[in-house]
Amino acid sequence: MTQHDMDRSTHPLRDRLASLPVRPRPAPSPAGEVDPVEVERGRIRNKAAGIEAVAVTAQRGVEQMGLVRSVKTLRIINQTEGFDCMGCAWPDPSPKERSFAEFCENGAKAVAEEATLRRVGRDFFAAHDVDELVGWSDFMLGQQGRLTEPMVLRAGSTHYEPISWADAFALVADRLNGLASPDEAVFYTSGRASNEAAFVYQLFVRAFGTNNLPDCSNMCHESTSVALAETIGIGKGSVSLEDIHDAELIVIAGQNPGTNHPRMLSALEKAKKKGARIVAVNPLPETGLRGFDNPQTVKGLTGVGTELADEFMPIRLGGDLALFQALGALLVAADDAGRDAIDHEFVQRHTEGYEQWAQSMRELDWDLVDRATSLDRAQIERVAEMFISSRRTVVCWAMGVTQHRHAVATIKEITNVCLVQGNIGKPGAGLCPVRGHSNVQGDRTMGIWEKLPPHFGDALEREFGITAPTERGHDVVNSIRALCDGEVKVAVSLGGNLAAAAPDTAVTFAAMRNAKLNVHIATKLNRSHVVVGEEALILPTLGRTERDVQAGGPQGVTVEDSMSSVHLSHGRLDPASAQLRSEVSIICGIADATLKGRGGAEGDIDWTAMAGDYGVIRGHISRVVPGCEAYDEKVHRPGGFVLPHPPRDSRTFETPSGKAVFTTSPLEMVTAPEGHLVLQSLRSHDQFNTTIYGHDDRYRGLSGGRDVVMVHPDDLAAQGFADGDLVDVVAPWSDGSVRVVHGFRAVSYPTTRGCVAAYYPETNPLVALDSTAEGSNCPVSKAVVVKLVPAGQGPRHSAIEGLDAGEDDWKRSEVKPHHLS
Repeated sequence: MTQHDMDRSTHPLRDRLASLPVRPRPAPSPAGEVDPVEVERGRIRNKAAGIEAVAVTAQRGVEQMGLVRSVKTLRIINQTEGFDCMGCAWPDPSPKERSFAEFCENGAKAVAEEATLRRVGRDFFAAHDVDELVGWSDFMLGQQGRLTEPMVLRAGSTHYEPISWADAFALVADRLNGLASPDEAVFYTSGRASNEAAFVYQLFVRAFGTNNLPDCSNMCHESTSVALAETIGIGKGSVSLEDIHDAELIVIAGQNPGTNHPRMLSALEKAKKKGARIVAVNPLPETGLRGFDNPQTVKGLTGVGTELADEFMPIRLGGDLALFQALGALLVAADDAGRDAIDHEFVQRHTEGYEQWAQSMRELDWDLVDRATSLDRAQIERVAEMFISSRRTVVCWAMGVTQHRHAVATIKEITNVCLVQGNIGKPGAGLCPVRGHSNVQGDRTMGIWEKLPPHFGDALEREFGITAPTERGHDVVNSIRALCDGEVKVAVSLGGNLAAAAPDTAVTFAAMRNAKLNVHIATKLNRSHVVVGEEALILPTLGRTERDVQAGGPQGVTVEDSMSSVHLSHGRLDPASAQLRSEVSIICGIADATLKGRGGAEGDIDWTAMAGDYGVIRGHISRVVPGCEAYDEKVHRPGGFVLPHPPRDSRTFETPSGKAVFTTSPLEMVTAPEGHLVLQSLRSHDQFNTTIYGHDDRYRGLSGGRDVVMVHPDDLAAQGFADGDLVDVVAPWSDGSVRVVHGFRAVSYPTTRGCVAAYYPETNPLVALDSTAEGSNCPVSKAVVVKLVPAGQGPRHSAIEGLDAGEDDWKRSEVKPHHLS
């Protein structure tokens, strides 16, 4: 099976681009001309955080907010009377157990970026046209500061100009109501949105008449949602923060908590001190998996911290499926030999499909396991012994697992290993997908999903009288395809930065430029605001740090973390501009302008009441969203409340059979032709998703530039390069197209042989839109087969301007397809 199957009969994207209308923009650099990336090399850190993290936190806060504002803001992050940090979805401790500084370095950076004193107003847009801004880096765009007033880019214009809120709403309403079908619009959502905003957003979209609700989940944990829903009946993890603390064994696969979820390190430290053993599974030896200098302890500040990982498994990219099958096989073999390795009572009472799965484990191809994982067999056996001796095991994972072709199968295999030992629905054990954005899980709970569950649609009809559409809408990948085809003409984004976040940058940019209208609800300037179609609107919104006062008085919003805990968030700072409106207010304003003239129930929805008092929204939520009864009352309790989770709460599984499901999947591995390597994209320590804070990837010892590719020294030598050489990174695909990024600095790095790593979103141009996970349609950003060539010798086109080389040297037919065995 070809790894990156391109269904050209259905989606011949390459052939469409030439005919798409695009806004004129600067020509790319001359062929072969590159700007050298000056990368400073330092030591790879052995431990995360420590006094260095405190110093960086203080420095970034003062740079963006000033000293007094920094102190005022940081002291209320993640406190019960403060605001929820937008930097990740790691849960807060109970109110009585929170520290005086319940935040991390990267959370503080996220807050500083939002609470910055820098401003972007009409004078900025008058001075810089869109053609100029599209050439700015993501870092430059983001560092300009907070947006202060609604701006419009009119058809044929080169500059954004001010527009009133009333006129902005009228413009959106006119373009939406002028569509031939509601399905000609898509409504994207970022995990930044609150539950209240997400609920009114999906309500508006469904009252308008479509399920085109793509969201950031489609690009990150969609594989998790699919796999868990099919196996345990709910697409969420089954653990609490206390379960992490009480586990005997914690396995962390495809995750870098030191950068992406730093507060997780405190939980791991607590578990470690209680005797837990930790296994880290990752191609790179990430600092946050190795050790932690807790900056809130004397030992941490003096460098005498906690060693975390007992075993580091340097797995080959895509090898997690093989690893967890190997662990399952060893558990079955141990049990067959008479050892107490399987919880037969749990398996018999609560699961189905065990015998078929167990037999497949007995027949496992160990030679393929060796090739797929690149791990020493003895190490796999040691880790299996840890599973056998543990009675409370938690398995954590993130996008290193979810963004593979066989991601859904991998997560099902992780679930198998937990099920076979009864590690679901008991203290100190369970499945722990760690979400990245602060409310991405809450958005889905509130109904942001292109697949409307029938019970949710029925509840909307009972509550509002509307008939919600039942047809499946577009996810992110299919929205981009539809924009390319001209099937979608209006694209609305509630937060986020879709242009930079989505795969296949050339296709994504062309798709967004093919829109008749782009609408962006945002706090700061980003790439999506300057990759525009005929018309564009920027609607500036309040940040989570800011006071939200509506007709009904001061308002708070709610969010849901990775462990299903829902709580209130109250901004305390003065708004960056008097013209800012809340997300809820903006959505309700658009909805009212669009639907108020219609007859029927959709025209009767009281958007003004919801905008004026979020308690009204929470009343609707309590009657529509499962598990949210008495929602307004519960969220006002200190620390909020935890949503029901049947597998965790009562070992109840809402699957067709009423039991958890063992699944059997073929063992697959990612392979590359001779002379090629497998690339994964990842964050630096100085960014959050597409927001770039700076150019210092401190833990990896790299700084000064982001166009970097990390390569094992033996692979560098085998490819004929030396540490520090400039290269082009080329990704040839099975449809004959070639994608390339130019002028990357190749640096020697201790990653697994055959695997290379580079930063996101800089390498998004290499990820083909049609390369998605089976079952979830999540882009495969962790397994892109590439070839490194000397800088200037790659296909001669810009990474964002063209899709393939058009040169015989790079035709796909001359490169053997890489595939899954």
